Amino acid sequence: MIVEQLSLVDFRNYAAADVTLHPGTNVFVGRNGQGKTNLAEAIGYFATLGSHRVSQDAPMVRHGADAAIVRTRLAHGERTVILEAQLNRTGSNKARVNGSAVKSAELPRYAQVVLFAPEDLQIVRGDPSARRRFVDQLLIQRAPRMSAVLSDYDRVLKQRTALLKSARARGIRGEELTTLDVWDDKLVQLGTQVIRARLALADDLAVPLSRAYTTIAGADHRPELEWALTVDGARSDDDDESERGGADPAPGVRGRSTEEVEARFRAMLAAKRPAELERGVTLVGPHRDDLVLRVRGLPVKGYASHGESWSVALSLRLASAELLREHSLLGDPVLILDDVFAELDADRRSRLAGVVAGFEQVIVTAAVEADVPEALRARTVYVEAGTIRESADA
Repeated sequence: MIVEQLSLVDFRNYAAADVTLHPGTNVFVGRNGQGKTNLAEAIGYFATLGSHRVSQDAPMVRHGADAAIVRTRLAHGERTVILEAQLNRTGSNKARVNGSAVKSAELPRYAQVVLFAPEDLQIVRGDPSARRRFVDQLLIQRAPRMSAVLSDYDRVLKQRTALLKSARARGIRGEELTTLDVWDDKLVQLGTQVIRARLALADDLAVPLSRAYTTIAGADHRPELEWALTVDGARSDDDDESERGGADPAPGVRGRSTEEVEARFRAMLAAKRPAELERGVTLVGPHRDDLVLRVRGLPVKGYASHGESWSVALSLRLASAELLREHSLLGDPVLILDDVFAELDADRRSRLAGVVAGFEQVIVTAAVEADVPEALRARTVYVEAGTIRESADA
């Protein structure tokens, strides 16, 4: 897949902008705060329906405007497609494909982008929510239908949690709250789909993750990833000691059928119901699971060095790109490296350049042009205060 053209209206610091991109490497150079990362963010939006910097869409709308328009022309071999997203400060967003209105959830069917940025260090060092978000965005790219499943799960979770809070406020006991069973059924059905999809994705990532890490770090530190699931009784970061455990120990759900996972999910919900009514929150489900990352047999979070953490985070993105490349009908995903090279030593810069050079299209942003390896400077564009120009002397 190739991004041929990107057009912005009222997006971030751009009142209006048009930029042409080419196959191979495209480098955007500019001081911090000039708008180069905004270009990467706009391209990435079509693949994930979100930003790698903020959790809401409103900050992407230029100050004083009600909506931002992002439009791109993509090439899939000989075929081209034009995608458009209207990000509204309030209300639902709108989307178009080749001029025809579609649901926003349709956009990832046409765009596959893997974006690595300094913020990705939070995937390995931050809260479980950062790891869940990473996995779920990749799930959507691999199987766009998962966007609807994840949205429906979030909706049911909010409804169920609201009911628990209401029951807590009114002092209702569990046996009196028959409507909770209805929401349990929906939560289990949708949550099981999410759990099984996440487990399958982790299995598929294992080999490319190990390969990418060894290439970037120059050493085999045995990177591993494994889900800690609340339906298996795993402890959540939000649980206190009195709420941990609850159900009888049972074999994990990995490799088990949908029906077996659903049965385990229901058993854990039943065991946790007293604690849920006491706290007014849903304590079991994929919204509280964590992806545990290890190197040298130890958790990355809390044990890995800064360099190892960077290598794991970068390897997760490179493994994602390899996975999409192997299974996608769209060709290579567009690979975006947002302000990454400044964080790497010379050896890792060279290794990374060698890995990404084989992709159909790579987009690099950098504050200092010299940070980008010479091999990747095929085409350089300069960004200054929302203005894009081809030459540093223009």
